[in-house]
Amino acid sequence: MQTTIRERAASADAGSSWTAKLLAGGLQEIGPKVTEEAGELVEAAGEPGEAGREHFVYEAADLLYHAMVLFRWRGVDLEEVEQELQRRFGTSGLTEKASRR
Repeated sequence: MQTTIRERAASADAGSSWTAKLLAGGLQEIGPKVTEEAGELVEAAGEPGEAGREHFVYEAADLLYHAMVLFRWRGVDLEEVEQELQRRFGTSGLTEKASRR
């Protein structure tokens, strides 16, 4: 997915794909989509049964896609995010959060 986003970013033709359109619109276009998809994911999490689970997976994919478009716009590779998560591994989330104050 990251490769496809990179390729579409390089095309820079906002009329050719949703990805290119989002990237051309910058933070003002991408940011609200990330926020919208995050809200939809949380809503889907509360839906019962297998249909609710399938909807949750669908919304999770939407959120991850839009977040990855935002990464590309910001010039951040997914590997950098993975490295940050790895850096935090083995550290209590409470400890890590307290260290930011």
